[in-house]
Amino acid sequence: MPEVKNRQAVTGAQAVANAMRQINPDVVAAYPITPQTPVVEYFAQYVADGVVETEMIPVESEHSAMSAVVGAAAAGARAMTATAANGLALMHEIVYIAASSRLPIVMAVANRALSGPINIHCDHSDAMAERDSGWIQLWAENAQEAYDLTLMAIRIAEHEDVRLPVMVNFDGFIISHGVEVVDFLDDEVAKKFVGEPKVMYPLLDTEHPVTHGPLDLYDYYFEHKRQQIEAMKHVEKVFKEVAEEFAKISGRKYDLLDKYKIDDAEYIMIALGSTAGTIKYTVDLLREEGHKVGVVKPQIFRPFPKNELQELLNGRKGVIVLDRAASFGAEAPLYEAVKSALYEVAVRPQIGSYVYGLGGRDIKIEHIRKAFEDAFSGNLIADEERYLGLRE
Repeated sequence: MPEVKNRQAVTGAQAVANAMRQINPDVVAAYPITPQTPVVEYFAQYVADGVVETEMIPVESEHSAMSAVVGAAAAGARAMTATAANGLALMHEIVYIAASSRLPIVMAVANRALSGPINIHCDHSDAMAERDSGWIQLWAENAQEAYDLTLMAIRIAEHEDVRLPVMVNFDGFIISHGVEVVDFLDDEVAKKFVGEPKVMYPLLDTEHPVTHGPLDLYDYYFEHKRQQIEAMKHVEKVFKEVAEEFAKISGRKYDLLDKYKIDDAEYIMIALGSTAGTIKYTVDLLREEGHKVGVVKPQIFRPFPKNELQELLNGRKGVIVLDRAASFGAEAPLYEAVKSALYEVAVRPQIGSYVYGLGGRDIKIEHIRKAFEDAFSGNLIADEERYLGLRE
């Protein structure tokens, strides 16, 4: 394992900003919104101090921020931004354009509840609203993962078989403002890993003119969507290749699914983000009591790692899915995807859906234990949505 030379106690926002410093993007455009603001504040300080060569564009809205990085990326620049909640919602129109234009933008998202009522705390409704936009979605459990995944995101986005934008999701306040120990790569190691931008079809290459943002009617639109679908199919392979290379320089191994004590587990809980850490602690407690339980945390939600999940969940007794977002009039987003994946497995486990933590409400050990106990007693109902920590 590589020697740790730079270990610091920092917030998740500082960790992400430091990854951006090491990437040294050509352009960053952003507008402040809680709890993303410190990411861009820290990075703006790097710009002001001349530590990076980035062109920083302060704009009047998130819609303009995404528009600016779309223009920059189309011109051939390595472009990044950051946002949260209503800011991401305001970007919505241009988020789709970034993906359909096959621009390798990387965006840090400090996940926060969407209004209304106005709420500045964590849930996953902002990212889930963009899950079909064509962006790759990576999900961090802690500040270390937020740092690592930001570096990896550049490599994944710019890979010639992918060429899609990536959002790196980390829980607002819980990760963005919480202080944790983070092991940073040496600047030169990080720079070498990220490499030089891989520019394809730049708008400013007048010797090889291309068209960006054309009217695309029924004669070609369908084929262009098909190309996006195909690009997404390459992401899992590229993610694994990049993760393997990253492990060699950092000693930290990533996969599509983070698996904790699942080898003999009869009951598995699945969740995104920081909650996975609380579940792991609860799993340790339950194993001391003799229960065979485990956790699966998807590091990637788009594309959804269906095949890997099918292999892991086939033949288990019970699967509990926790969502920090609701889908009004339908099943919760993560649960819907897991349930669909289980349709084709040979031996289907019981499965249950639990929504928790909306608007930043705490998820506690007793809540997680309650969901596991429902599974132990065979009390999981596939078509029933339940709620943890809610006053009914």
